[in-house]
Amino acid sequence: MIHKQTAFFDGIKLPLYCLNSVVVGSGAAGLACAERLVRELGEVGIANPADEVALITQGLGLGTSNNSGSDKQTYYRLAPIAAERDSPLDFAQTLAANGCMHGDLALAEGENSSRCFHHLADLGVPFPHTSYGAFVGFKTDHDPLQRGTSAGPWTSRYMVQKLLAECRRLNVQIFNRHHVLAIITNDQEACGLLCVDLSGQLQEHHGLVLFNCRNIVMAGGGPGELYEFSVYPRGQNGPYAPMLEAGVPVINLTESQYGITSLDPHWCLSGSYEQVIPRYYSTNVDGSDEQEFLRPWFASEGAMRSAIFSKGYQWPFDSDRIVQGGSSLIDVLVFRETIQRGRKVFIDFRRNAGTAAFDLSDLSAEARTYLQNSGATQATPIERLAQMNQPSIDLYRQQGVDLRKQPLEVGHCAQHCNGGFAVNMWWETPLKHLFAIGEIAGTHGIKRPGGSALNSGQVGALRAAQRIAHAYFGQHNSAEEFAQLASPIVRRFQHSAQRIKSDGVDALDHALVRRTVKRRMSQFAAAVRHLPSIVDALQDAEREFRAIEENGLKQNTAGYLAAWETRELALEQLAFLNAIRAYLERGGGSRGSHLVLDAGGALLHEKLEDHWRTLPENKPLRQEIMSLRYDIATHSFGTSIENVRPIPSVEHSWFENTWGEFRHARVFQSHVDEDVRASSIYREYKPPEKLGQGAE
Repeated sequence: MIHKQTAFFDGIKLPLYCLNSVVVGSGAAGLACAERLVRELGEVGIANPADEVALITQGLGLGTSNNSGSDKQTYYRLAPIAAERDSPLDFAQTLAANGCMHGDLALAEGENSSRCFHHLADLGVPFPHTSYGAFVGFKTDHDPLQRGTSAGPWTSRYMVQKLLAECRRLNVQIFNRHHVLAIITNDQEACGLLCVDLSGQLQEHHGLVLFNCRNIVMAGGGPGELYEFSVYPRGQNGPYAPMLEAGVPVINLTESQYGITSLDPHWCLSGSYEQVIPRYYSTNVDGSDEQEFLRPWFASEGAMRSAIFSKGYQWPFDSDRIVQGGSSLIDVLVFRETIQRGRKVFIDFRRNAGTAAFDLSDLSAEARTYLQNSGATQATPIERLAQMNQPSIDLYRQQGVDLRKQPLEVGHCAQHCNGGFAVNMWWETPLKHLFAIGEIAGTHGIKRPGGSALNSGQVGALRAAQRIAHAYFGQHNSAEEFAQLASPIVRRFQHSAQRIKSDGVDALDHALVRRTVKRRMSQFAAAVRHLPSIVDALQDAEREFRAIEENGLKQNTAGYLAAWETRELALEQLAFLNAIRAYLERGGGSRGSHLVLDAGGALLHEKLEDHWRTLPENKPLRQEIMSLRYDIATHSFGTSIENVRPIPSVEHSWFENTWGEFRHARVFQSHVDEDVRASSIYREYKPPEKLGQGAE
């Protein structure tokens, strides 16, 4: 069992756990890292490795991995079948092709892709394969080959289930219902965490819990709660605030993905949902004035239907796919109807898009061939969907929605943040001993192939575990030393918790602040951006955050965490708005999944209002990455620019040299810091012991 002690602060007793490594987050990346850590620590000879690893989660099963998907949720991996010629270098080049992605990260994801994918398959994730054992694939967003595969609508949920079962088999201790409040540091190194046990908020110690550890792996997910229109499961804040306040630099926050999703339940309407060409229509808020609003913007009904079809495998909004009736014109029109005109938009699978009878000959050759090859030539979208992908209908029925009887209300929603905290090739942040994996890591660039985030999360989990086990298995601070380091932060949070509970007269209502933050982000900082509006939004957000710091927040429910999470969200918002403003002031234009409006730009469509003039992409900016660092003392952000690291040379490595580096564990220190090589904490590989006679 993990060693538990007690620490006292002003006479109040707090539980204190001492161990080597803590993983924060119970999604697919966090669970994979906890499992890999136990395995790797065992490989280097650590006795009882499960006693050195803990997993902290705000709620098992509440994360994005367990609650999100699409028609056939994609896992993007190195193509493992004979019909495709692929290599880790080819894979890395695809990942980095659209800019703002470091080449060493892309290569690491390519080199470790097959290992991580087959590990999941061996754990029981039901990826389909042929009678020869070939794991078949399909083409996904921004994918030149057929690297995508899927276990159905719930691929990442299968991953969570199988990885959680393995963590339990390995006796990983899980601290459920715990929220990270702050990172404890010592001389530019992370050394522990302050958390709150949600069940103890009303107790004298406010539920505060300390973890004294040598290593921290943050896998807490993305910024879903930041937006009013979001497909993330509810409650997804991500551990941005504690990492920002620890001074960890954050990169590429300008780059997120947005797309068309159902609002209840939250679900991405990609793939088959669009390829069966359902009807789009809008109404007033009260349901009146029904309009099939897409038709006037396309040259013909066939062109409109073909664009809807293409939206299936071009699902993320893409600023390059709007003009001349491109599929992302649909995103613009949905945004215009909902955000700007205040109407509701619906997708109806019971009726075909348009008024004319459905005719395959009116469609693009690509759409026609795809539907014919899939046997999806039935008269209505729901019949075609049943033919192509019955599970995609079933998952809605399981959540109380029958697509045969009712339409889906949809919106243009935030879906994934491609940016995050800066990491090196071991997924370690510039704050030593602090790692970031999964969506919280800034490992993606402007555009990424669909499903590549799942691959990246598994690779990051493996890399962080290897680095920790082979280079960073050292002693944590003594309980006394750690208590001294933690003391200022503990007292700060004790005061904050008491302040929220006291409901001061001038305190802001946290629920109102949260709604304001979410509305501001969806309106000004999502898929459509405008520099003067961003400047105004940032000024409003800064005033709001100052008011929070000066007057505090209050909440009506028991405890204090809801209000504290709203403060975290307000800080998180400042990071995103500062990044967007800095990018636009550098002359950044429309790219990836966002448009930049400008009066001097080109009109997107001749029928759109004049304010839909946009700036083109400033392509040289693809070769640089913008980094922000938060100064907790001044409540300000500093911005810096770094060049994109190229893909390293992959010339043939001499086996004997690599073997020697591996045997002495030097491969786990190379290319990062030479000083670790001389440390006694890495372990040389030993030959296996000889079995005795008669051994079985």
